[in-house]
Amino acid sequence: MTKEDKAVMLRREHGYNCCQAVICAYAEEAGMKEEDLFRIAEGFGSGLGCTKGHCGALSAACMMAGIVKSTATLEKGDSKGKTYAVTRDMVKDFEQEAGTVRCRDLKGIETGKVLYECEDCVRLGCRLIEKYCTKN
Repeated sequence: MTKEDKAVMLRREHGYNCCQAVICAYAEEAGMKEEDLFRIAEGFGSGLGCTKGHCGALSAACMMAGIVKSTATLEKGDSKGKTYAVTRDMVKDFEQEAGTVRCRDLKGIETGKVLYECEDCVRLGCRLIEKYCTKN
């Protein structure tokens, strides 16, 4: 099963929000327990706490960028620049493919026109992690 398929399954069959589905599919690569990632990502669902803001699947990809790019040097934030650069690229790629990064626009809340289904956002979040955060 691919990470994309696992993330979609977590969302569809287990009720994970988009952020939880994406980040939890990468628990092993993150070196973290799925339960911890599930808890961390919980508030990011439905566009940041049901505000229909920033897409949760993209938020998960950005979280993963921090997990894999950060040096975790607490005394000095010496890796922020690298993480920010990757995150900017992820946001750019997401917006280019999906048309926007806002959940409300992706779902067509105000226009009635869905630009990108949630499962497609979940798959895209996984592809961004594969492109920017794994050694493939």
